[in-house]
Amino acid sequence: MADPVETLRLKLVGQVRDLFNETGQQPVPPSDEALFAKDTPIRRVHADIVGMMTGGIRGLLLQMLHPAALQGVLDHSNFRADMHGRLRRTARFIAVTTFGHRDEALRAIERVNRIHSKVGGTLPGGEPYTATDPRTLAWVHVVEAQSFLAGYLRHVRPDMPFAEQDEYYRQFAVIARALGADPVPETRREAEAIFRELRGDLKTSPEAREVAQLVLTSKPEGTPQALQAVVAAEAVAMVPDWARAMLRIQRPVLTAIPARAATWGVGRTLRWAFRQT
Repeated sequence: MADPVETLRLKLVGQVRDLFNETGQQPVPPSDEALFAKDTPIRRVHADIVGMMTGGIRGLLLQMLHPAALQGVLDHSNFRADMHGRLRRTARFIAVTTFGHRDEALRAIERVNRIHSKVGGTLPGGEPYTATDPRTLAWVHVVEAQSFLAGYLRHVRPDMPFAEQDEYYRQFAVIARALGADPVPETRREAEAIFRELRGDLKTSPEAREVAQLVLTSKPEGTPQALQAVVAAEAVAMVPDWARAMLRIQRPVLTAIPARAATWGVGRTLRWAFRQT
């Protein structure tokens, strides 16, 4: 007789894998020969689904305030028609470079670099932009790293030692440098300093606000609407006040505590399903 608890666990695992993988695509198998050793900060942070979902949305919102990053999305992607596909591909890249065999990770980085080499154009003000610009890539990386770590600290391990947080930045820097980002932080303090420096490059625009709304309201197939709503609310709660003002999105007030509780419960359930400690 089948164990009903194990049946439920496997069902949850299957639903999550379907959400993050294309039809027929297999999950990335963790490798003993990955770029990063098992049980190191980057693998722990990137393994937590709720932390990565809330952090990923926070990162996207901040990235869209960079004119060149935004224009690259507007000019060279079909995000309006395939927001979920874009998010899936980003999640796949993170999974391969974090957990996959180092050869697969390096091939994934090479593919992204080839794509970036073909992405460029002109900003509304007439200035040229390119996806290979080190400073633009630095902003994309620093907000991504800060956001993933913020999601992990908020939902999983708020007492994560500072030394381990610094190690997370040092590990993630390996990928960022391979993609051409510069400057790249290797500690929390460096990340905060680079974030402050690059904030001067940001601008608000109707297009940035449009993308923000699409990110917050998109409903990936297979995701319960209630879950999407609380994940989005938690992501917005982690966005700095000044960025929310630029994007014209409101900090959750009445829904903040229920959203926090719901994401905590979902995270705990998923960690049980995937047998994560």
